This record gives sequence, structure tokens and C-alpha cells, in this order.
Amino acid sequence: MSLWWQQLLLVMAGGALGAGGRFLLGGWMTRHVGADFPWGTFSANMLGSLLAGFLLVWLEARGPSGLLWRAFLMVGMLGALTTWSALMVELYLMQRGSGPHWGGLYLAASLVGGLGLLWIGMRLAELLRGS
Repeated sequence: MSLWWQQLLLVMAGGALGAGGRFLLGGWMTRHVGADFPWGTFSANMLGSLLAGFLLVWLEARGPSGLLWRAFLMVGMLGALTTWSALMVELYLMQRGSGPHWGGLYLAASLVGGLGLLWIGMRLAELLRGS
């Protein structure tokens, strides 16, 4: 089996665990803290950022096996737990490599673009639904 297929299977397995973890965390937070604030999503995003930072450094020293661990833990598990962690890692890498201006632009474009596209998607759904 090629490395690409191995990585894909690891991403899929990690994604299943991450999605389950997000579901469990969201339910637990709603039961214990309430639903007045999206505590489950917030907690998943913050936990994902913490774990992404840890794994980014920890996996750098793992050699070739680090690639497979990254596929499973970061892309799969954390990617399903939260996409926020991926955004944070990418921002860090851009800041480290391309300079702060690109990271700020990427963050602004992600937030403004994401909110704008959310709004467009909502309007399209309303048009198709007929409301």
C-alpha cells in the first residue's frame, strides 16, 4: 500500500475519532454549562489549538513516522474536532515563514470570507426553499 493510501486511511480513522470527540464534548458542555453560549464549539476550538501546538513541536522530532502521526492526529482527529486548530497552525507557519502581513491577511480573509459565504449560502438556501 502506498504512503498516500496509508495517510488517507489514517486521516479517515482519526477523523472518526475526532468527530465523535467533538460530539461528546459538545453534549457534555451543554449539559454541564448550558446552551446560552456555544461552549462546546469554543472548547473544541481551544482544545484543538492547544493540542495542535503541542503536536506541531512533538511530531517534528519523530522522523518519517511523524508524517503518519500527523495524518492521524492533526489532519484526522484535530481536523474533525475543529478546523480552528488547522487555521491556527497555518497562521503560525505563515508568520514563521512568510512574515506577519500574510498571516494577518489570511486570518482576515478567512473570517470575513467565511462569514460572507455563510450569508450567501443561507440566502441561496432560502431562495431554493422558497421563503
